[in-house]
Amino acid sequence: MNRSKIAIRAAVILALLAIAGGAWWALQPAETRPVSAQVSDPQPAVIAGFARADGPRPLTFPADLGAHPDFQTEWWYYTGNLDAKDGRHFGFQLTIFRRALLPPGKVTPRASDWTADQVYLAQFALTDVNSNRFTSYERYERGGAGLAGAQVDPRLRVWLDDWTIVQTGANSFRLRAAQAGIGIDLTLNDLQGTVLEGDRGYSRKGPAPGNASYYFSQPRLATSGTVTVDGKATPATGLTWMDHEFSTSELPAGIAGWDWFALQLSDGSDLMVYRLRRQDGTADPYSSGMLIAADGSAHPLSLADFSIDAQATWTSAYSKAKYPSRWRIRVPSVGLSLEVTPWISDQEHHLSTVYWEGAVKFQGTAAGKPVSGNGYVELTGYAGSLGGRF
Repeated sequence: MNRSKIAIRAAVILALLAIAGGAWWALQPAETRPVSAQVSDPQPAVIAGFARADGPRPLTFPADLGAHPDFQTEWWYYTGNLDAKDGRHFGFQLTIFRRALLPPGKVTPRASDWTADQVYLAQFALTDVNSNRFTSYERYERGGAGLAGAQVDPRLRVWLDDWTIVQTGANSFRLRAAQAGIGIDLTLNDLQGTVLEGDRGYSRKGPAPGNASYYFSQPRLATSGTVTVDGKATPATGLTWMDHEFSTSELPAGIAGWDWFALQLSDGSDLMVYRLRRQDGTADPYSSGMLIAADGSAHPLSLADFSIDAQATWTSAYSKAKYPSRWRIRVPSVGLSLEVTPWISDQEHHLSTVYWEGAVKFQGTAAGKPVSGNGYVELTGYAGSLGGRF
């Protein structure tokens, strides 16, 4: 989706931790740092001096795969579904967020390598369908002393400790993350190229000037490698979806949460739709999406072009939140109708913010022909409204 969602939440937490935690927080081993924070009614983010998304701009690759320090917030986001030869199915998520503490013009050189004007947050999750098991982890790091960072020269590299995203060729990448016996080591090959979301990569989030982001995807990355569970590595293959977004903005007032879908269809097409939910339960008019044909052509969708109807619910034993857990998604203009279900019900993240994001499967029809596939769904604002928190 417009991933201003978690990124805004993560950015607030990161900034507060960096300011309040000081040197103690930065020097703790990544796996032992506190990973929860209570954020309530923070002051509005200071955005003076940062660039803002105010209209379409040229996006060039591979340069724009890297960091954009003129903007306050940025993330690299990967989700995928993988199958092993023994019939096991896995879902995974690896996301690295960057947050600037000061605009570029306000940064003053300092002697210490530990000094940082950027902070990073990363999230890694694995769904083991056959074991009905979902695990997620979160790390924080300062962008100093080589602990975390993002670079594009000579090739893309984004990292937080040993969780890494590395470009290995013109159209290939490697993802690695591991913690507590859970891990991934995956090679990704781009089958379809980069898709510019919104209006040529300019994605509006609300009516205010600059309330937008620059957003592009690699929706179809052929994936192979290993998934590690309880210390045992299993070869697996499948498809991965990548989103990259950068901005200096906030969601408009009155948004309680969002439902975001990224679906890879068996006919070679892909669908991304998201619904911003207002506090009264209605869909915000800036909800939107993109239908990507098998030939790579992209067709923007407004809220009027698609529908998302919840068919069932699931209640978390941890948060007591009630989430939708099965959906019917329609895009009438192309005869698309999909029935989407989670691979397992409990894929709720118990991190800085409690939310649901996990692997899903679907079947249905497109232009009268049967289709099926896998994807990812993110649901926020069900374990407490986001209203007034940013």
